[in-house]
Amino acid sequence: MFENDMDERFEKNIAVVGMGYWGKNLVRNFSELSVLLCVCDKDTARQAVLKEKYPESDFVSDYGDVLNDDRVKAVVIATPAATHFRMAKAAMEAGKDVYVEKPLALSVAEGEKLVGFAARYRRILMVGHILRYHPAIIKLDEIIRNGELGKLRYIYSNRLSMGKIRTEENILWSFAPHDISVILALLGEEPCAVSCEGGSYLSENIPDVTMSQFVFPSGVRAHIHVSWLHPFKEQRLVVIGSEKMAVFDDTIQEKLVLYPHRIEWKNHIPTAVKAEAEVVPLELREPLKQECAHFLKCIATRSTPRTNGDEGLRVLKILNECQNKLDFERLSCKTGISKTASGITDNKTSDDYFAHETAVVDAGCEIGAGTKVWHFSHIMKAAKIGENCVFGQNCNVGGGVVVGNNVKVQNNVSIYTGTVIEDDVFLGPSCVLTNVTNPRSQIKRHSLFEKTVIRRGATIGANSTIVCGVEIGRYAFVAAGAVVTSDVPDYALVMGNPAAQDGWMSRHGHRLINSDDSSIMICPESGFRYEETRPGVLRCLDLSEDEPLPEDMSVGEKSYGDFKRLPADS
Repeated sequence: MFENDMDERFEKNIAVVGMGYWGKNLVRNFSELSVLLCVCDKDTARQAVLKEKYPESDFVSDYGDVLNDDRVKAVVIATPAATHFRMAKAAMEAGKDVYVEKPLALSVAEGEKLVGFAARYRRILMVGHILRYHPAIIKLDEIIRNGELGKLRYIYSNRLSMGKIRTEENILWSFAPHDISVILALLGEEPCAVSCEGGSYLSENIPDVTMSQFVFPSGVRAHIHVSWLHPFKEQRLVVIGSEKMAVFDDTIQEKLVLYPHRIEWKNHIPTAVKAEAEVVPLELREPLKQECAHFLKCIATRSTPRTNGDEGLRVLKILNECQNKLDFERLSCKTGISKTASGITDNKTSDDYFAHETAVVDAGCEIGAGTKVWHFSHIMKAAKIGENCVFGQNCNVGGGVVVGNNVKVQNNVSIYTGTVIEDDVFLGPSCVLTNVTNPRSQIKRHSLFEKTVIRRGATIGANSTIVCGVEIGRYAFVAAGAVVTSDVPDYALVMGNPAAQDGWMSRHGHRLINSDDSSIMICPESGFRYEETRPGVLRCLDLSEDEPLPEDMSVGEKSYGDFKRLPADS
């Protein structure tokens, strides 16, 4: 299949967006395939490199120039993951086919929208899961389909290195998508259970080592170990079958080897019987070039890519589930949750937390010291709640929800599975949180709950609605009655339906006002200074977002009414 793709000739109509760490490899391959029309990169210093190596290709710094160029039929996106959704959407709306590097997007909701756009605009959407185009993986898939390994039992993958360390994404999102894609393809099924744990040793809250584990409906289990804190490079996939074992090692010359080892039972004792390794002959071709040629073939024939948007979305959902488990673990450790409810007690009171006699506290939940659960509220199994929280009347906390320390939940609030709430959050009376964007009574989506994250110190106003799949930034303020449908930046004040930003709020909950220095804004109560360090990103100059307020500033002294009549520039 890929050999024929490589032999064909295609039109010169490809634009590569991003000529950085990985983008330069895509530029090279599309140039060697004689289809590179132009490269788009904001760093104009890279223009000289392009002109020296690829003089027949154009260079532009504005993505709009790519979208408006009728000669460009397809866009290859190799920019940071946070830009994938916006750039892929714009390209399809402009009538271009799209190849986007992994991951497809950063949220399941965004991924679903991209798949929908591809169908609506009849565009090719392909995701850069390069291992699916590796000759060894293609051959391994054929061996499994032929039954040569017997019944599959277990798969594990190690992707370890001491290479490029990223700060814009964690190791899970950087390394694991490739292995998830391969394992899903080899098994032909999706996991029914997912777990993930990891550690952040270089940058706070950015895991650089993770271990993800999966259970599949067929009974096969798998794990993926990824790290960029490893003394040497290791890229190894091992598949254990009842008849043979297969090892794919991309760091050595003999990339695919079969081991026909077996187990014999002698006197009811299992004994390992080892056999000679069988090296699988491969015609090695550069996987990235195979992938690029496949994209070109799909464009020319309007056929579905091997790693199309649906495949990218499946991988994205599993990544999202792994990230949820990472967040659950991190926040559980951070809050120091100490009390595990062993059952419903008569008076609902313990040395660690208090629950009113009308409250229901399920066995298997965890509640931190000093937390109070008031009238007719229900804490469900597997919920994790930190210390010194307050849950008012008629609240519900779903299984799997994680709540940090010092969280205030007012009356009539339900927090559903899939929600992560960090420390110091305020949830106003009757605010609404959801966990499925497109609910249907007849359709069960219990494995597809969408993640909602409310970061430290945020306020959710009374009767507001938070549509699932969004992130509310640190110390953000959602006004009463607002309907939030997209992410909210740190410190942003949003209001209306749909919610839109209407200024900035301080940690003390006051609108920020301009100082004499027009770039600095001041909290009228605390005097803390804030600055928009780049468009849409606000930071406090006097206290970091993770530092608690000084004790002498933790009690409000002036009401909002004392300040609300001040003009914005006073």
